[in-house]
Amino acid sequence: MDPAPPADAKASGLLDGVPRQRSRCAASAGDMQGTPAATPPAQALRVPRVLRLLPTPTGTPFTFGFAVVLALTSLIVADAAPSLVHALHQGSSTDVDHLLRTPVFVLLTSALWIAGGIVTPYAVLFLLVLTALERRIGGARTAVVFLAGHVLATLATEVPVGLAVLVGHLPDSSLHRMDYGISFGVATSVGALAGLVSPWVRWPLLVLFGGSLIEDLIEFTDPLTNWGHVISLAIGVAMWPVVRRWRGTLSR
Repeated sequence: MDPAPPADAKASGLLDGVPRQRSRCAASAGDMQGTPAATPPAQALRVPRVLRLLPTPTGTPFTFGFAVVLALTSLIVADAAPSLVHALHQGSSTDVDHLLRTPVFVLLTSALWIAGGIVTPYAVLFLLVLTALERRIGGARTAVVFLAGHVLATLATEVPVGLAVLVGHLPDSSLHRMDYGISFGVATSVGALAGLVSPWVRWPLLVLFGGSLIEDLIEFTDPLTNWGHVISLAIGVAMWPVVRRWRGTLSR
């Protein structure tokens, strides 16, 4: 009769495939013989907190990809012939004429340009605000917020222009008013982000940003665009229940 296997062997057979652990005595013996101890796995490198304010390809792919596109179009504006730049802007303008003929095309392409160049305040806000928003609700939902503000505020400002031309209150040239840029989408993103941060950040953010929009509106230099910014911010604030629900589902 074969001798019965030791208890450790039975346990090992029941746990087939489970790596055996070194006993305390064996580990001590190995240390005494000079055997190097197993090194713990390397800790993941922590990203500096300040860098989390900026988009990354893996952390915030929507904002990062969008920023790359905006950087490329800004290079075109800086280096191309003025006539070509004007033609590109005109072709993607969300004026009434284009909205009637190619609405989807111009609503998308008009958001690929930064009015005033890459060093404008809205370009900086784009990077900071959309990065913060995407880290809280995800890339696809951030795109929805941005596009909702861009599209709705554009229609809210251009449809009245078309109606005013129709009844004779504005000249026909108003149908071709140049309108492009990211500012409506950014303003909506600011409003939406305010609903996801602490009250100590929320209300100063809304007061400072909203106050600057009201000041621009009072100056009356570009009333349609200025009204569009105020409407965009209001759209973002109106989305608080939605973005808060999205953040809750993302954190589960």
